[in-house]
Formats: sequence, C-alpha cells, structure tokens
Amino acid sequence: MTASEAGDLTDDRVLLGRTSTAERVADILRNRVAEGYFPPGTRLSEEGIAGALGVSRNTLREAFRLLSHERLLVHELNRGVFVRVLAVDDVDDIHRTRRLVECAVVRGLGRPPYALGALSAAVADGERAALAGDWPGAATANIRFHRALVALAGSARTDELMRGVLAELRLAFHVVDDPRSLHEPFLARNREILDALRAGDRTAAERLLARYLDDSRDRVAAAYARAVDAPKAPRD
Repeated sequence: MTASEAGDLTDDRVLLGRTSTAERVADILRNRVAEGYFPPGTRLSEEGIAGALGVSRNTLREAFRLLSHERLLVHELNRGVFVRVLAVDDVDDIHRTRRLVECAVVRGLGRPPYALGALSAAVADGERAALAGDWPGAATANIRFHRALVALAGSARTDELMRGVLAELRLAFHVVDDPRSLHEPFLARNREILDALRAGDRTAAERLLARYLDDSRDRVAAAYARAVDAPKAPRD
C-alpha cells in the first residue's frame, strides 16, 4: 500500500470524532476491507494509516490486533501486517456460517410488514451497478444486501458477527478474476427475496435464501479455487 493510498483515508478521520479508539479505527479498516479498498495480500503501513487517521501507532496496533482476531489481517514476523488471503476451505466455512445465521434471521422474523428500506436500497444499488458494468460495485451492494437482511433481526451482536463474516467474504470476491459471472446471477435472486418479504412470506424468503446461499457457496468456492491456483506475482 502506497502513502498516497493511505492518504485517501483522511476522509474517514471525521468518523473518529474526539474519542478516537482502537475499536473505531478497526471499524473503519473493517469497512475498507469489506468495500475492497484493501485487497488480500496488501501490506498495511502503520505510518501511512496512523498519519491518515490522525491516531497513535499504539492505537493502530490495537486495531490491527482486533482485526487479526477477526481473521481479516495477519501479522508476519519481520514483515508487517497484511490483509489475509483466504484458503479455499475458509470460503466453505464462511458460507456455512452465513446459512446458519441468515436463514435463522428470516425464520425468526415477526409478523409483517418488515422494515425493508435498506434491503430495497441495496437491491436497487446492485442493479444500477450492473447496468453500468460496475461489478465491484455490484459486489459491494450484495454485501450491503446481506448486512441489511441480518439487521432485520434487530440484534447488535448478530450485526457485529456478520460484519466480520461478510468482510471475510469480500476477501474472496476481490481475488476472483471474472466478477460479472460471479455476481450477476444473484441480482435477480436478491430481488426475489425482497419481494417475498414485501409480501410477508418469510417461509418463501427463507427457502429462496437457503438455495441462494448453497449456490453461492458452490460458485464462489469454485471461482476462488481457480483464482488461487493461478500463478501469482510476488508480493511486495
């Protein structure tokens, strides 16, 4: 990661407020990983990030430690801190976790109507990104769709769990060399799930979601396996 790339983080400094903490720094970096700003294998510069966010290196190191615990970063002795590169088995485990949590959220919804504003916005954002040929943008909208879906549970703990899980998933997305073939088939399926929830049919929504996540697991794992098996240039 270059100094200029780290400098782009200055826009996030306002998110820290006056009570800058390692948890808030970790949240900013977690979101940047989820948005694909820091690709897998990227070395994170202490000097560049601490300077961009206006925090001490000790605060940043604690944030790094928190994200390492979440399996988003790894510390390599005498080399520094890097965004983690997933193993193929990780992709399968991520999807097992998603299926357990997301389907349980939909199954446990109360009586309709449901608060679907964020879910609807994510679907629309994904469709607009696809029309523009912006497949990384479609991937981001897809992540936001699933975060909004989980948020329907109204559980801060579930939200926190899935923020980390979906950020890990984005690590896999960033490596895949044909994002259109990966994401395009699921745009219409996001809308199907949304339409089922609008109709108040959570049973149909859960059924659609379970099939969706099974298919996603197979597609992402296969695409990721092909990508990681391809020859790679040496890392900086």
